[in-house]
Amino acid sequence: MTMRPNLFDPKLFKLARPAIFALDSETGHRMAISALKALPIKRHVTAQQAAAAGKSALAIEVAGLHFPSPVGVAAGFDKDAEVPDALLGLGFGFTEVGSITPLPQTGNPKPRLFRLVEDSAVINRMGFNNGGADAALERLQARAEKPGIVGINIGANKDSPDRIADYAHMARVMAPLATYLAVNISSPNTPGLRALQDESALTTLIDAVIEARAEAGNGARKGAGKHPPIFLKVAPDLEPADIDAIARIALDKGLDALIVSNTTISRPALRSHHSGETGGLSGEPLRELALQRVRDFRKATGGGIPLIGVGGIASADHAWERIRAGASLIQLYSAMVYHGPGLGAHIAKGLERLMRRDGFASVAEAVGSE
Repeated sequence: MTMRPNLFDPKLFKLARPAIFALDSETGHRMAISALKALPIKRHVTAQQAAAAGKSALAIEVAGLHFPSPVGVAAGFDKDAEVPDALLGLGFGFTEVGSITPLPQTGNPKPRLFRLVEDSAVINRMGFNNGGADAALERLQARAEKPGIVGINIGANKDSPDRIADYAHMARVMAPLATYLAVNISSPNTPGLRALQDESALTTLIDAVIEARAEAGNGARKGAGKHPPIFLKVAPDLEPADIDAIARIALDKGLDALIVSNTTISRPALRSHHSGETGGLSGEPLRELALQRVRDFRKATGGGIPLIGVGGIASADHAWERIRAGASLIQLYSAMVYHGPGLGAHIAKGLERLMRRDGFASVAEAVGSE
Protein backbone atom coordinates (compact mmCIF):
# COMPACT_ATOMS: atom_id res chain seq x y z
CA MET A 1 0.00 0.00 0.00
CA THR A 2 1.36 3.43 -0.94
CA MET A 3 1.79 5.74 2.04
CA ARG A 4 0.57 9.29 1.57
CA PRO A 5 3.10 11.96 2.56
CA ASN A 6 2.52 13.56 5.94
CA LEU A 7 2.04 17.18 5.03
CA PHE A 8 2.58 18.11 8.67
CA ASP A 9 6.10 16.66 8.72
CA PRO A 10 8.41 19.60 9.60
CA LYS A 11 10.46 19.14 6.41
CA LEU A 12 7.43 19.14 4.12
CA PHE A 13 5.81 21.94 6.11
CA LYS A 14 8.89 24.07 5.52
CA LEU A 15 8.32 23.78 1.76
CA ALA A 16 4.69 24.85 2.13
CA ARG A 17 5.42 27.66 4.56
CA PRO A 18 5.89 30.49 2.03
CA ALA A 19 2.40 29.87 0.65
CA ILE A 20 0.91 29.68 4.13
CA PHE A 21 2.71 32.83 5.24
CA ALA A 22 1.31 34.68 2.23
CA LEU A 23 -2.01 34.50 4.08
CA ASP A 24 -2.80 36.52 7.17
CA SER A 25 -2.12 34.70 10.42
CA GLU A 26 -5.69 33.86 11.38
CA THR A 27 -6.53 32.54 7.91
CA GLY A 28 -3.42 30.37 8.00
CA HIS A 29 -4.45 29.01 11.38
CA ARG A 30 -7.95 28.18 10.17
CA MET A 31 -6.39 26.34 7.22
CA ALA A 32 -4.35 24.22 9.65
CA ILE A 33 -7.46 23.35 11.68
CA SER A 34 -9.33 22.39 8.48
CA ALA A 35 -6.44 20.21 7.34
CA LEU A 36 -6.33 18.45 10.72
CA LYS A 37 -10.06 17.76 10.51
CA ALA A 38 -9.41 15.87 7.27
CA LEU A 39 -6.80 13.54 8.78
CA PRO A 40 -7.62 9.88 9.49
CA ILE A 41 -7.45 9.28 13.25
CA LYS A 42 -5.75 6.02 14.19
CA ARG A 43 -2.22 6.24 15.47
CA HIS A 44 -2.74 7.71 18.94
CA VAL A 45 -4.59 4.59 20.13
CA THR A 46 -1.47 2.50 19.62
CA ALA A 47 0.68 5.06 21.39
CA GLN A 48 -1.73 5.18 24.32
CA GLN A 49 -1.80 1.39 24.64
CA ALA A 50 1.99 1.17 24.49
CA ALA A 51 2.31 3.72 27.27
CA ALA A 52 -0.23 1.92 29.43
CA ALA A 53 1.84 -1.23 29.07
CA GLY A 54 4.89 0.66 30.28
CA LYS A 55 6.77 0.12 27.02
CA SER A 56 7.52 3.74 26.21
CA ALA A 57 10.57 5.42 27.73
CA LEU A 58 8.77 8.73 27.24
CA ALA A 59 5.73 7.73 29.32
CA ILE A 60 5.34 9.68 32.55
CA GLU A 61 2.74 9.89 35.29
CA VAL A 62 1.64 13.35 36.37
CA ALA A 63 -1.28 14.11 38.70
CA GLY A 64 -2.35 10.48 38.53
CA LEU A 65 -2.59 10.58 34.73
CA HIS A 66 -0.50 8.40 32.41
CA PHE A 67 0.98 10.51 29.61
CA PRO A 68 2.37 8.46 26.68
CA SER A 69 4.75 11.33 25.94
CA PRO A 70 5.62 14.55 27.77
CA VAL A 71 5.09 16.60 24.58
CA GLY A 72 1.68 18.26 24.35
CA VAL A 73 -0.23 21.01 22.58
CA ALA A 74 -0.77 24.24 24.50
CA ALA A 75 -4.13 25.94 24.80
CA GLY A 76 -4.88 28.47 22.08
CA PHE A 77 -4.21 26.23 19.10
CA ASP A 78 -7.50 24.31 19.30
CA LYS A 79 -9.66 26.94 20.97
CA ASP A 80 -13.01 25.27 20.29
CA ALA A 81 -12.08 21.59 20.74
CA GLU A 82 -12.35 20.92 17.02
CA VAL A 83 -9.33 18.63 16.49
CA PRO A 84 -8.07 17.06 19.75
CA ASP A 85 -7.98 13.53 18.36
CA ALA A 86 -6.25 14.60 15.16
CA LEU A 87 -3.50 16.23 17.24
CA LEU A 88 -3.13 13.12 19.39
CA GLY A 89 -2.92 11.14 16.17
CA LEU A 90 0.08 13.19 15.06
CA GLY A 91 2.07 11.89 18.03
CA PHE A 92 1.39 14.37 20.81
CA GLY A 93 1.15 12.84 24.27
CA PHE A 94 -1.72 15.13 25.21
CA THR A 95 -3.56 18.22 24.05
CA GLU A 96 -5.26 21.11 25.79
CA VAL A 97 -8.31 22.74 24.19
CA GLY A 98 -9.53 26.27 24.88
CA SER A 99 -9.58 28.72 26.43
CA ILE A 100 -13.34 28.22 26.57
CA THR A 101 -15.65 30.73 28.22
CA PRO A 102 -19.27 30.31 29.41
CA LEU A 103 -20.71 32.43 26.59
CA PRO A 104 -19.47 32.82 23.01
CA GLN A 105 -17.38 35.88 22.37
CA THR A 106 -15.75 37.32 19.29
CA GLY A 107 -12.58 38.49 20.99
CA ASN A 108 -10.68 41.63 20.15
CA PRO A 109 -10.88 43.46 16.82
CA LYS A 110 -8.80 42.15 13.90
CA PRO A 111 -5.96 42.10 13.08
CA ARG A 112 -4.98 40.52 16.38
CA LEU A 113 -2.48 37.78 15.49
CA PHE A 114 0.96 38.59 14.08
CA ARG A 115 3.88 36.48 12.92
CA LEU A 116 7.25 37.98 13.80
CA VAL A 117 9.17 35.88 11.30
CA GLU A 118 12.56 37.46 11.91
CA ASP A 119 12.23 36.65 15.60
CA SER A 120 10.56 33.20 15.32
CA ALA A 121 7.83 34.71 17.45
CA VAL A 122 4.13 35.52 17.58
CA ILE A 123 2.20 38.39 19.14
CA ASN A 124 -1.47 37.82 19.82
CA ARG A 125 -4.25 39.84 21.37
CA MET A 126 -7.03 37.41 20.53
CA GLY A 127 -9.07 38.01 23.68
CA PHE A 128 -10.50 34.54 24.38
CA ASN A 129 -12.37 34.35 21.07
CA ASN A 130 -14.36 31.10 21.12
CA GLY A 131 -17.77 29.65 20.45
CA GLY A 132 -18.65 29.26 24.12
CA ALA A 133 -19.22 26.34 26.45
CA ASP A 134 -22.29 24.82 24.80
CA ALA A 135 -20.66 24.42 21.38
CA ALA A 136 -17.47 22.96 22.89
CA LEU A 137 -19.47 20.60 25.12
CA GLU A 138 -21.22 19.16 22.09
CA ARG A 139 -17.88 18.32 20.44
CA LEU A 140 -16.33 16.97 23.62
CA GLN A 141 -19.33 14.78 24.37
CA ALA A 142 -19.07 13.33 20.85
CA ARG A 143 -15.52 12.08 21.55
CA ALA A 144 -16.11 11.22 25.22
CA GLU A 145 -15.32 7.49 24.95
CA LYS A 146 -12.18 7.92 22.87
CA PRO A 147 -8.74 7.42 24.43
CA GLY A 148 -6.18 10.16 24.92
CA ILE A 149 -5.50 12.94 27.39
CA VAL A 150 -7.52 16.06 26.56
CA GLY A 151 -7.26 18.90 29.02
CA ILE A 152 -9.84 21.68 28.98
CA ASN A 153 -8.58 25.22 29.53
CA ILE A 154 -11.28 27.40 31.09
CA GLY A 155 -11.62 31.17 31.12
CA ALA A 156 -14.04 33.98 31.93
CA ASN A 157 -16.00 36.23 29.61
CA LYS A 158 -14.59 39.72 29.14
CA ASP A 159 -17.82 41.46 30.15
CA SER A 160 -18.70 39.08 33.00
CA PRO A 161 -19.85 40.82 36.19
CA ASP A 162 -18.38 37.94 38.23
CA ARG A 163 -15.37 36.24 36.70
CA ILE A 164 -14.86 33.84 39.58
CA ALA A 165 -18.44 32.64 39.03
CA ASP A 166 -17.54 32.10 35.36
CA TYR A 167 -14.61 29.87 36.28
CA ALA A 168 -16.76 27.93 38.74
CA HIS A 169 -19.44 27.42 36.10
CA MET A 170 -16.87 26.22 33.57
CA ALA A 171 -15.33 23.81 36.06
CA ARG A 172 -18.76 22.43 36.89
CA VAL A 173 -19.82 21.79 33.29
CA MET A 174 -16.44 20.70 31.90
CA ALA A 175 -15.24 18.43 34.73
CA PRO A 176 -17.26 15.42 33.49
CA LEU A 177 -15.49 15.60 30.12
CA ALA A 178 -12.01 16.79 31.08
CA THR A 179 -8.97 14.60 31.64
CA TYR A 180 -7.74 17.66 33.49
CA LEU A 181 -8.96 21.24 33.97
CA ALA A 182 -6.58 24.13 33.28
CA VAL A 183 -7.51 27.40 34.97
CA ASN A 184 -6.22 30.23 32.79
CA ILE A 185 -5.83 33.48 34.73
CA SER A 186 -2.72 34.61 32.91
CA SER A 187 -3.80 35.85 29.50
CA PRO A 188 -2.79 39.50 29.02
CA ASN A 189 -5.57 40.07 26.48
CA THR A 190 -8.59 40.20 28.81
CA PRO A 191 -8.33 43.40 30.86
CA GLY A 192 -7.93 42.74 34.58
CA LEU A 193 -7.68 38.96 34.23
CA ARG A 194 -4.14 38.72 35.58
CA ALA A 195 -5.30 40.42 38.77
CA LEU A 196 -6.75 37.01 39.70
CA GLN A 197 -3.14 35.93 40.32
CA ASP A 198 -3.10 38.20 43.37
CA GLU A 199 -3.04 36.23 46.61
CA SER A 200 -6.53 36.96 47.94
CA ALA A 201 -8.29 36.66 44.59
CA LEU A 202 -6.40 33.49 43.71
CA THR A 203 -7.38 31.80 46.96
CA THR A 204 -11.04 32.63 46.40
CA LEU A 205 -10.87 31.47 42.78
CA ILE A 206 -9.26 28.12 43.54
CA ASP A 207 -11.74 27.42 46.33
CA ALA A 208 -14.61 28.13 43.93
CA VAL A 209 -13.17 25.88 41.19
CA ILE A 210 -12.50 23.01 43.61
CA GLU A 211 -16.04 23.24 44.98
CA ALA A 212 -17.53 23.36 41.48
CA ARG A 213 -15.50 20.32 40.41
CA ALA A 214 -16.87 18.41 43.38
CA GLU A 215 -20.40 19.42 42.42
CA ALA A 216 -19.91 17.87 38.99
CA GLY A 217 -20.37 14.55 40.78
CA ASN A 218 -20.98 11.37 38.90
CA GLY A 219 -21.35 12.91 35.47
CA ALA A 220 -17.67 12.49 34.60
CA ARG A 221 -16.79 10.59 31.46
CA LYS A 222 -15.25 7.14 31.60
CA GLY A 223 -11.53 7.39 32.38
CA ALA A 224 -11.61 10.96 33.63
CA GLY A 225 -12.81 10.21 37.14
CA LYS A 226 -15.21 12.30 39.19
CA HIS A 227 -12.56 14.83 40.07
CA PRO A 228 -10.20 15.61 37.17
CA PRO A 229 -6.93 17.22 38.28
CA ILE A 230 -6.76 21.01 38.35
CA PHE A 231 -3.81 22.77 36.73
CA LEU A 232 -3.20 26.52 37.09
CA LYS A 233 -1.70 28.49 34.20
CA VAL A 234 0.45 31.43 35.29
CA ALA A 235 2.10 34.39 33.59
CA PRO A 236 5.86 34.78 33.12
CA ASP A 237 5.68 38.43 34.19
CA LEU A 238 5.79 37.81 37.93
CA GLU A 239 7.83 39.27 40.74
CA PRO A 240 9.59 36.96 43.24
CA ALA A 241 6.94 37.68 45.89
CA ASP A 242 4.20 36.71 43.39
CA ILE A 243 5.94 33.44 42.62
CA ASP A 244 6.27 32.59 46.30
CA ALA A 245 2.62 33.43 46.98
CA ILE A 246 1.30 31.41 44.03
CA ALA A 247 3.53 28.46 44.96
CA ARG A 248 2.33 28.56 48.57
CA ILE A 249 -1.35 28.73 47.60
CA ALA A 250 -0.96 25.96 45.01
CA LEU A 251 0.58 23.68 47.62
CA ASP A 252 -1.90 24.62 50.34
CA LYS A 253 -4.90 24.04 48.08
CA GLY A 254 -3.55 20.80 46.66
CA LEU A 255 -3.45 21.91 43.03
CA ASP A 256 -2.19 19.17 40.75
CA ALA A 257 0.19 21.13 38.49
CA LEU A 258 1.29 24.59 37.41
CA ILE A 259 1.51 25.50 33.73
CA VAL A 260 4.50 27.83 33.38
CA SER A 261 3.90 30.01 31.47
CA ASN A 262 1.58 32.08 29.31
CA THR A 263 2.69 34.83 26.90
CA THR A 264 4.65 37.86 28.07
CA ILE A 265 3.83 41.55 27.91
CA SER A 266 7.55 42.36 28.13
CA ARG A 267 9.38 43.30 24.96
CA PRO A 268 12.97 42.14 24.55
CA ALA A 269 14.88 43.41 21.52
CA LEU A 270 12.91 42.36 18.43
CA ARG A 271 13.63 42.77 14.72
CA SER A 272 10.18 42.39 13.18
CA HIS A 273 8.16 45.41 12.08
CA HIS A 274 5.31 43.93 14.15
CA SER A 275 7.31 44.32 17.36
CA GLY A 276 5.26 47.35 18.46
CA GLU A 277 1.94 45.48 18.41
CA THR A 278 0.19 45.11 21.76
CA GLY A 279 -0.63 41.68 23.14
CA GLY A 280 1.18 38.64 24.43
CA LEU A 281 4.55 37.73 22.96
CA SER A 282 5.41 34.05 22.49
CA GLY A 283 8.00 31.99 20.66
CA GLU A 284 11.78 32.23 20.77
CA PRO A 285 11.99 35.61 22.61
CA LEU A 286 9.97 34.11 25.48
CA ARG A 287 12.13 31.00 25.84
CA GLU A 288 14.71 32.16 28.39
CA LEU A 289 12.12 33.95 30.54
CA ALA A 290 9.80 30.92 30.57
CA LEU A 291 12.73 28.62 31.36
CA GLN A 292 13.71 30.82 34.29
CA ARG A 293 10.15 30.76 35.60
CA VAL A 294 10.21 26.96 35.62
CA ARG A 295 13.38 27.13 37.70
CA ASP A 296 11.78 29.72 39.97
CA PHE A 297 8.63 27.68 40.58
CA ARG A 298 10.65 24.50 41.04
CA LYS A 299 12.57 26.26 43.80
CA ALA A 300 9.51 27.95 45.32
CA THR A 301 7.55 24.69 45.50
CA GLY A 302 10.51 22.55 46.51
CA GLY A 303 9.53 20.20 43.72
CA GLY A 304 6.27 19.56 45.56
CA ILE A 305 4.00 20.15 42.58
CA PRO A 306 4.46 19.10 38.93
CA LEU A 307 5.31 21.82 36.43
CA ILE A 308 4.38 22.02 32.76
CA GLY A 309 6.86 24.05 30.73
CA VAL A 310 5.53 26.27 27.95
CA GLY A 311 7.07 29.11 25.97
CA GLY A 312 9.62 29.19 23.18
CA ILE A 313 10.09 25.42 22.90
CA ALA A 314 10.91 24.59 19.28
CA SER A 315 13.28 21.60 19.44
CA ALA A 316 14.11 18.49 21.43
CA ASP A 317 17.03 20.37 22.99
CA HIS A 318 14.68 23.11 24.21
CA ALA A 319 12.27 20.51 25.61
CA TRP A 320 15.07 18.58 27.32
CA GLU A 321 16.38 21.79 28.88
CA ARG A 322 12.92 22.55 30.27
CA ILE A 323 12.51 19.02 31.64
CA ARG A 324 15.89 19.06 33.34
CA ALA A 325 15.00 22.46 34.82
CA GLY A 326 11.97 20.93 36.51
CA ALA A 327 9.12 20.49 34.00
CA SER A 328 7.45 17.08 33.95
CA LEU A 329 5.61 17.93 30.72
CA ILE A 330 6.07 20.51 27.97
CA GLN A 331 3.66 22.17 25.55
CA LEU A 332 4.02 23.70 22.09
CA TYR A 333 2.10 26.28 20.12
CA SER A 334 4.06 29.13 18.51
CA ALA A 335 6.76 26.79 17.20
CA MET A 336 4.06 24.96 15.24
CA VAL A 337 3.37 28.19 13.36
CA TYR A 338 6.88 27.87 11.90
CA HIS A 339 7.36 24.09 11.82
CA GLY A 340 3.86 22.62 11.61
CA PRO A 341 1.89 20.32 13.94
CA GLY A 342 4.22 17.42 13.09
CA LEU A 343 6.82 19.05 15.32
CA GLY A 344 5.50 17.22 18.39
CA ALA A 345 6.46 13.77 17.12
CA HIS A 346 9.81 15.12 15.93
CA ILE A 347 10.60 16.51 19.39
CA ALA A 348 9.48 13.29 21.11
CA LYS A 349 11.86 11.28 18.94
CA GLY A 350 14.67 13.69 19.79
CA LEU A 351 13.91 13.40 23.51
CA GLU A 352 14.44 9.64 23.36
CA ARG A 353 17.87 10.22 21.85
CA LEU A 354 18.77 12.82 24.50
CA MET A 355 17.62 10.53 27.30
CA ARG A 356 19.91 7.75 26.06
CA ARG A 357 22.79 10.20 25.61
CA ASP A 358 22.55 11.43 29.19
CA GLY A 359 21.96 8.04 30.76
CA PHE A 360 18.32 8.38 31.85
CA ALA A 361 15.94 5.44 31.61
CA SER A 362 12.82 7.61 31.80
CA VAL A 363 11.61 11.18 31.55
CA ALA A 364 10.66 11.13 35.22
CA GLU A 365 14.28 10.48 36.20
CA ALA A 366 15.40 13.59 34.32
CA VAL A 367 12.88 16.05 35.76
CA GLY A 368 14.76 18.73 37.73
CA SER A 369 18.13 17.04 37.24
CA GLU A 370 20.07 20.03 35.87
